[in-house]
Amino acid sequence: MGILMSELPQERLAIAYQSLAASQKALDITCDYVRERTAFGKPVGQQQNTKFKLADVKADITVGWAFLDQCLAEHIQGALTNEAASIAKLWATEMHGRVVDTCLQFFGGYGFMREYEICRLFADARVQRIYGGTSEIMRELISRSL
Repeated sequence: MGILMSELPQERLAIAYQSLAASQKALDITCDYVRERTAFGKPVGQQQNTKFKLADVKADITVGWAFLDQCLAEHIQGALTNEAASIAKLWATEMHGRVVDTCLQFFGGYGFMREYEICRLFADARVQRIYGGTSEIMRELISRSL
């Protein structure tokens, strides 16, 4: 049991990286899609709302990579704390859900067709907030350090 518990920070960091990578993939395919899809006579990607929403997604993902890379460096040094790993998992998986929801919106009804990768990314995002400890468990662990 002790060995299993000692590996929880690594597991949570791995889940956080999975969420961040999937978020990056969602952004990448959405950017490709909105460059091609037109509405009101011009590509959806040229609409101000689209640009601003995708800029917010890009900012979240960029900050996420920086924090997870910091956690990875701590893990390599054997210094990754339970608290930091819990923060990484909570933030990355919750952000993942927001990102794929935002990205799916640009696909409209196509976003719910399994032929589109965004549909699969959207479905997969939900479980990330459950395994390895639910978001509520992560909040409980983080709150213990306050």
